[in-house]
Amino acid sequence: MKKLLFTLALVCSLQFAYAQKSDADMQKAVDKALAAAQDAKKGTKANTWMNLAKAYMAAYNNPIANITPGVDKSTFGMMNKEQPASVSNVTLGGEAYEKLQLSHMDVYFNQAGMLSFADVTKPSVPGDLLGEAAKAYVKAFELGAKEKDVDPKLQEVVNAYYNDAFTAYTLGDMAKASDLFKGAADWSMTPPCSVKNDDAAYNCAFTALASKNYDRAIEYYNKCLANGYTSEGNIYAALSECSLAKADTLAAKDYLATGLTSYPDNASILTSLINLYLQTNEDPKKIVELLDEAKKAMPDNPSLYYVEGNIYTGVKDFDAAIAAYNKGLEIDPKYDMAYYGIANVALKKGEALVEEMNALDVREWKKYDELNAQLVGVYESAIEPFEKCYEVSSNPDVKAAAADFLKRLNFQLRGVDPKYQAAYEKWNEIVAQ
Repeated sequence: MKKLLFTLALVCSLQFAYAQKSDADMQKAVDKALAAAQDAKKGTKANTWMNLAKAYMAAYNNPIANITPGVDKSTFGMMNKEQPASVSNVTLGGEAYEKLQLSHMDVYFNQAGMLSFADVTKPSVPGDLLGEAAKAYVKAFELGAKEKDVDPKLQEVVNAYYNDAFTAYTLGDMAKASDLFKGAADWSMTPPCSVKNDDAAYNCAFTALASKNYDRAIEYYNKCLANGYTSEGNIYAALSECSLAKADTLAAKDYLATGLTSYPDNASILTSLINLYLQTNEDPKKIVELLDEAKKAMPDNPSLYYVEGNIYTGVKDFDAAIAAYNKGLEIDPKYDMAYYGIANVALKKGEALVEEMNALDVREWKKYDELNAQLVGVYESAIEPFEKCYEVSSNPDVKAAAADFLKRLNFQLRGVDPKYQAAYEKWNEIVAQ
């Protein structure tokens, strides 16, 4: 994936004290409650629908009646007498698990031997039991059930959807995860549920994008925006990606332009916008006009000029790029990224010279020597801004990147002057620490 999923906090799983019942008994209970709800007289009573919802929830919970996340394998074996059909080792999301295949579910133990989660493979009653339970609870509310009685029950449904979605995501089934996150998001926004699950809406969109369900991704990302959640601007980049997948270039630009004015520091928005303008052969300088609006609101923000410098660097207008980075340094002489940007311009010039040198015929040695002399000068010009970047930065990642470039540059220049060999040894030691 290109992006990380927004933090998924697994809702505390309910622990069920009752004994697991047969599928036939659960089906019988659901059928009985459903028949009462369809009765002309009984179907007008709120309690009938509450009972139907409870029957659906009991059927949903039945396969995991003896499941308590966090117990060790020995305790699980005493609580669940069934012998597994198979035992295997699997890796999910980079984590190792022992998987036990049971008749109604697969259970997963982590490396510490503790039960992490279960995936129901055979529900006691077929169908979307959580959805049917939610519908029944809402119907009961419409018929006069008290909000204090229905609200917590709907929240249980939402949490169950969310937990199941997380399990599907962990197992790598993005389409199923999106369906389940959708259920959690939708029912959390349905009265009388009082706790709206904004994470579910975001995760529904994220997993929809991952499974190429672009219409749903657009719908639920926009729900996030309507609720005031932008993921620090990342949603605009995601919406642009969805629009491009649907060949709607205009919408993609609009999303990115809107996002950039509010989040000019967002790397995903900036990168996507530059690439989009380059792909469509339009002038990326138009992006600078959008940045100008942000500069009016934040005239003392040097990062806006760093973004501008990156735009010009991307289209190889290096003089304009250096001017923008220097403007950032006028605002903040200790702004590390401006120094980094200036040094990066030198590296880009160096890349162009290397390409030109590699394209020369072997007989064009004089031209090669001329270009090589220019390359030495370009590499030398990158050293001071990288050193300043390392000196002023408090960001360990930025310092590490600057040190690594200084190591490489001095290595390339070590034959020009002994001082570069000494500098290489210095930075090589720093990088190795």
